[in-house]
Amino acid sequence: MNSIPTIPSEAEAAALDTELKGLIADVLGLDPAQAAAFRPESGLFGHLPELDSMAVAGLLTEMEDRLGIVIEDDDVDGEMLETYGALRAFAQAKLASR
Repeated sequence: MNSIPTIPSEAEAAALDTELKGLIADVLGLDPAQAAAFRPESGLFGHLPELDSMAVAGLLTEMEDRLGIVIEDDDVDGEMLETYGALRAFAQAKLASR
């Protein structure tokens, strides 16, 4: 049975934002202030030299561990890693479908 994804509350969205930015800073070795300044349109893959193809695997694994989600190979594409907003939307959708 498919459940209808719920829209996260403002507090849940803020908590995810903080967790995701911290996770990116940790995995990529970025200054936390740099990650905290990410906006939805901030470029990730192809824009951050630290986020290369090897780092993508580490980032996705850490997202699974910290957020308690499962990311299938079929879920991963260039669009979800293009911007911070796309990655956050992906994480929100995964959390909503748990």
